[in-house]
Amino acid sequence: MSTDKQKKVYVVPHSHWDREWYFTIEDSNVLLVENIDYLMDVLENDNEYHGYVFDAQMSIVDEYLKIRPEQRERFQKLVAAKRIFVGPWYTQADTLLVNKESVIRNLLYGTRMANEMGHSMNIGYLPDIFGQNMYLPSMFEGFGIDYSILQRGIYTDQLNGDLNFTWKSPDGKTVKANNIYFGYGPGKFLDTDSSYVEERLLPLLETLGEMNGNTDNLLLPAGGDQVLVRDHFPETVKKLNEINSTNDYILSDFETFMEETWEKDGESFKNEIEGELIASQKSRIHNTIRSQRYDLKKLNYDVENKILYVLEPLAVLGKSFGLKYPQTWLDQMWKQLFDVHAHDSIGGCNSDDTNRDIIVRLEKVDRIANGLINILKKQMTRAISKQVGQDNILVLFNTNVKRFNGLMESVIFTKEKGFTVETTNGDALEYTVRDQEYLSGGKQIVVTADGEKEVEVPGYYRTEIAIKTSHVPPMGYATFVIVENENEKRGQTPLWSTSNSTSISNEFYAVSFNNGTLSLENKVSGGTISDLLRFENVGDAGDSYDFSPLDGDNPIYVEQLELVSVEKAALIERLKVKATLNLPADLDERENKLATSTMEIITSLELRKDEELVRVQHEIDNTCEDQRIRVLLNTSLTGVEHSYADQAFSIIERPVVNPYLANWRENKFAEAPVPMYPLENFAAVTDGNQTFATITKGIKEYEVLADSNELALTLFRSVGLLGKDNLAWRPGRASGINNKVIYTPDAQLKKNMTFEYAISFADGSIQADKLFSLTDHYIGHYATYQKQSLNTFEERLERFELPQPLATIPATASLFSITNEEVFVSTCKLAYEGDGVVVRLFNPTGNIQNVALRTVQFKKQELVNLYEEVQQELDGEIVIPSKGYITIKLT
Repeated sequence: MSTDKQKKVYVVPHSHWDREWYFTIEDSNVLLVENIDYLMDVLENDNEYHGYVFDAQMSIVDEYLKIRPEQRERFQKLVAAKRIFVGPWYTQADTLLVNKESVIRNLLYGTRMANEMGHSMNIGYLPDIFGQNMYLPSMFEGFGIDYSILQRGIYTDQLNGDLNFTWKSPDGKTVKANNIYFGYGPGKFLDTDSSYVEERLLPLLETLGEMNGNTDNLLLPAGGDQVLVRDHFPETVKKLNEINSTNDYILSDFETFMEETWEKDGESFKNEIEGELIASQKSRIHNTIRSQRYDLKKLNYDVENKILYVLEPLAVLGKSFGLKYPQTWLDQMWKQLFDVHAHDSIGGCNSDDTNRDIIVRLEKVDRIANGLINILKKQMTRAISKQVGQDNILVLFNTNVKRFNGLMESVIFTKEKGFTVETTNGDALEYTVRDQEYLSGGKQIVVTADGEKEVEVPGYYRTEIAIKTSHVPPMGYATFVIVENENEKRGQTPLWSTSNSTSISNEFYAVSFNNGTLSLENKVSGGTISDLLRFENVGDAGDSYDFSPLDGDNPIYVEQLELVSVEKAALIERLKVKATLNLPADLDERENKLATSTMEIITSLELRKDEELVRVQHEIDNTCEDQRIRVLLNTSLTGVEHSYADQAFSIIERPVVNPYLANWRENKFAEAPVPMYPLENFAAVTDGNQTFATITKGIKEYEVLADSNELALTLFRSVGLLGKDNLAWRPGRASGINNKVIYTPDAQLKKNMTFEYAISFADGSIQADKLFSLTDHYIGHYATYQKQSLNTFEERLERFELPQPLATIPATASLFSITNEEVFVSTCKLAYEGDGVVVRLFNPTGNIQNVALRTVQFKKQELVNLYEEVQQELDGEIVIPSKGYITIKLT
């Protein structure tokens, strides 16, 4: 082999394996088994076939071994020998659409399972994800992953002349990275045919060489979607070396490329790129996919939060008393969620069959979570009941690390209409009745000597209440007694009363309706916003990947509202308005300037006592197709240049006007870099004197309108096509599958939908700790349970017999707490191995924070990494860096 060749080309054979897409997961798995069977045959029969990267996902190994369990040892041998590369992911998640903890769990399961199989690939591999979370370098570092290879999200000028760079997170953690500029498939059809070599391969390698200013090592990914292993690659690489005097070709893998390249030339790679990567210059990002299939994204949001913020910490609490921790159930639930979190899946850019499967998967996980929560609550409450000697008790569980202060919502069943909620010392709590109904007791079947008889069971009241409490300790619970008395009014507030007023208020805000519009006043600062909100409807000529404006379309704005009702109780006040939209039924009507469909948006605004939020809910029964609906929130600010949103463990700043947008066509961008951004929980704007923020529940896309400084939340978009050519903001071929249009009528979302968010409008500039604190409060880290015998249907498992492993437990308890209000918890769960409890604390502020974790239950505290390996023992206060996080193991 010649030694004077200019470039060393690392040919990496691989397959990018979409779990589901325009095909179902079953389609994928049937194909998968055939491909892996053949892959192992090829590798075992050809020792010159260096290795094969199977997309860094352990989920496909799981699926394969379900069908081929007898092949485990054979597969493990190839993984351990680094012939087949798997891990570090379980599935390749869209890291901008799921909870930060879901990303970490995905890597935890992926790396652990891959290492058990023999080896987890030392690459944070991101071949096809629609943008990169700014904390991925830090997360990779936390799992001991040294390198990252990624395709999408980088502006060419960010590369500064080299595809190798250091990628840095907000907490200062870094990973050595490579940008696969031409994607993961440039070598997919590698061949020795002279026309292929001269017309395709060499020009591509020449461009790669020009873009690698500090190394002669070039990476050529040679794979594609669901491809079969190319058994000819070893021979093809040999022949290329014989016929091509320019380059030295080697059959390799991603690990070898990164290790050899960074060892040889790493000191020359001076370029550092920070944070989120969502550039759409070379690769499509699908910025507006975050509002596609809202129903799917909302259900995922609800299920994630239920597991992370209720089930897991509640199970930790139960385990501290001796209950079983449902680890096996949680393993199954998380794996099903990881399948949902794959980029196409959570993006909703799939066939209707696939999207239905995703919804069913989420509903299954939700039902399991509800059942496990019900069992844990019931077993602990029955043990508390024995301890306090009371039957009719209400237990409030606080699953956060800070004392609860606010309203907890619960359902109470009583024989009498009136009742009080009292501490075990007899002090009454204030509560508001949100709803109350009388239910028939039905009939009971009694077996007598004369056969079965139906016996009428007395009826009872079902009452939804919001209880004001500050009694519930951190990571613990408190017990209250339900005292029934029809005539007893102590502590009870009346049912909602209809008011002739046109405004609602609490200690912080007043919301008023006047002349068809809403206004918001901050009663503390005196700041006022007139015309608080309006709705925008436009045509959507896009597909499941991207919104596309319809040529010649004029937005339809609804600014006039109709007052429906004002209802007031002691702890809650609610104002309801209606917006009526006359809309085109579809694109044809919109193009012909017709509007034959009517849609109503019912909006409820709620203020709660002592709560610094305005809770907003929109109910929409969608009757139209091919459209996008946004709510435009008037921030009252002017000159806003940046927006702010949470991403993982801190806040990201983004430009209101993307400077790359002006010349995107001339610069041949793959997609218009429109300033529509993802959010995990909140988005905000500030002028330095006042800050306007929204905290959402499952709404994942926002934009700040440059001309009005309104904050636009995309409620939903509805389209009926998967794949479409030449969109206004996405020129050229359809994304994904070519030459075939797949119709997706379900994605039109013609059904009832509810959208929820909260508004904060206060003095001052952006305060990270305040926004994360309001988010924690709005999400609601708590659960409630009443021990009663009147109703056995409110929770699905309530009517079934259940073992009672606990004799008695105290009336109140707290596992642990933290000493710093500017520090937050993102997870509390059982360790992956052993009986220790893992708690992750994060500091979203710009300053170093000191915090102590106080506990009597746990005797030992250890600092662990994300892989949950012990780093050091802890004693006393812990330092969390600015915008950083730490993971603690309690034993």
